[in-house]
Parts: sequence; C-alpha cells; structure tokens
Amino acid sequence: MRAARFDAESKSLTVTDVPVPVPLPYEVLVRVQACGVCLSDVHLIDGSLPGPLPVVTPGHEPAGVIEVVGDAVPLWQPGQRVVMAAGRPCLQCERCAGGLADRCLNVQIMGFNYDGAWAEYVAVPYAALTAVPDSVPIEQAAILADAVSTPYAALLERAAVRPGESVGVWGVGGLGVHAVKLARMMGAAPIVALDPRPAARERATKAGADVAIDPTAPDAVEQVRAAAGGNGLDVALDVVGAAAVIAQAEQCLGGRGRLVMVGISWDSTSLGPGVFFSLQSQTLMGHLGYRKEHLDQLVRLVELGRLDVSDSVSDVLPLEDIVDAVDRLATKRDDPVRLVVRP
Repeated sequence: MRAARFDAESKSLTVTDVPVPVPLPYEVLVRVQACGVCLSDVHLIDGSLPGPLPVVTPGHEPAGVIEVVGDAVPLWQPGQRVVMAAGRPCLQCERCAGGLADRCLNVQIMGFNYDGAWAEYVAVPYAALTAVPDSVPIEQAAILADAVSTPYAALLERAAVRPGESVGVWGVGGLGVHAVKLARMMGAAPIVALDPRPAARERATKAGADVAIDPTAPDAVEQVRAAAGGNGLDVALDVVGAAAVIAQAEQCLGGRGRLVMVGISWDSTSLGPGVFFSLQSQTLMGHLGYRKEHLDQLVRLVELGRLDVSDSVSDVLPLEDIVDAVDRLATKRDDPVRLVVRP
C-alpha cells in the first residue's frame, strides 16, 4: 500500500510503498478514505514535538470503511463506514492490568506511538470504532477525531462549561473555530475569540463568537474583561500553546475562573502573583485528547444537525500531496481550517 512515512533523523516525509498491516485478533483493518492534517503532525515533522519512533506513518484524524475484521472482533463487519479514536491503552500499566484501560497512564497516540492513517490502510483496535451514518460526509467524520473532539472534551469535562458562562478562546484555527462553535452549542455567553489575524477573527464571528479581539492590541485584556461584563471570564481556553497566551488569559479570568491549556508547547509558563490566583479560587489545567464516548456523541450531533462542521474542510488532497499539505498548514497558506488527505 501507499503510505507517508516520516523519518525523525532526516526529518523527511516521503510517500512510499509499505506492507498492508495485518490486524491482530482484536483489531480491524480499515481502508482509509479521509485523514486530517493537524498542527501536531506539523510539529512532529518540524521536530518541535518529537515522537518516540524513528520512523512512523503520521495521521490521527482517520475515517474510512472496514476491510477486514480480526477473529476476536464482535459485531463489526466489513463494509461499515467508521471514524476511529486516535489513541489506544498501553495494556501494560497498573491501571490497564487492573481493568481500567480507559484510565491508562501511558496512552499511545496514533501517528506518534504507532502507525497512523496517512496511508491506504490502518489497523486499529475495534474499541476505537464509531459508526458513521451515510448522511455524514466521510471528510467531516474524520476531523471529528481531534479537531472537534479535543476542544469538545476540554470544554465539556475539563472546564465543565455551564450555560450562561463566559468563555474566551485564544487561537481560531483548526481547533479554536470548533471551540467557538461548541461553546455556543453548550450555551456559553458571551464567547470572546482572540486571534491576531483579521481573517481568523472574521471566522470566529461567523462561527458564533460574540466578540473577536486582536490579542496584540494594547488594551486587549481590558476589551476581554469588558466583553465579559467587567468581571472577567469564567473559562479561558488556550488553543495556541504559548506562554504569552497563558499569561494574558490569566489576566482575563474572573473569580473561580478556569484556564485550560489545550495547545502544546515547550514554553515555560508563569502566572501573576499567586496570592491573586488563590484569593480568586482560579484554576489552571492541562488537557489532552478526548474519550471514545465524545467521538460517539459528536457523530450523533453532526448527524442530527446540531453541530455543523461543513465549512471546516478547506481542501481534500491526494496522499501524494501530503508534503504540500503540511507546508500549507505550517505556513497558513490560503488560511486553511482543516486539510484532509484522501489516500
């Protein structure tokens, strides 16, 4: 089969021929029909987010059709359309050994810890599968498996957003624009989006933000606090992953405000005087990924028209164009929300 292989030593990404994976008894082989290109893939390739494998097939937003089912796989059948959760338990830590695989201490991430879906076929545990109704375009289903599910989990469970709470979103790219849509769906009000790019701010207001602010403006913090009624934000979501964003978002928090770090960065973070953070009962939290049930819920929400991601797929490209797709996302050329490859 054709697959895009990343060599960590040479930092080269090449489409080449590799053997089709053979599924284990509890796995299925899926013929990939769509897989998103994410900034974390870009960071893997540029070396700023190194993975553990010397050579790997990236791609962790996959959807397609089941080709083969392993001998121990129940219910699932060849021909079913599916989107795949992009992680699996290690099956070796004490929690996995104790029957708590959903709380695995060393979750393995597709495209980093094991081969992903920038390929014609991918093998995954059957527990990672979510059925995709015929009414949901396969490209839209694919991007649910990170670009939508990660901010969904961050808002729903990590930040525990409640109706009527104010939410600020820093960064309106592939994850941030969905954070805006999801916050609105959850009843957040007002929603404040921050991005230095005018096109991104316009995208935010179209997605449902009440206010869009340039975070580089000298009075950006004052603008955010004013938009939130003068008391500061209930929830601040950093989708960028930068120390400067954390510092600014902290200044925008109100009493009992929750700041959630979704963007990944090696930056050292620092907050203001701890006494203010403590006296206002504020919280700083990290966040990674989502749970399988979140993916199930999102497919249902898209199927029933509660969540519209039809404008999120900026382009669909053949696998042979994956190097260009990575460059387009890295340089923000043509300002894509999500690029999808079709092997």
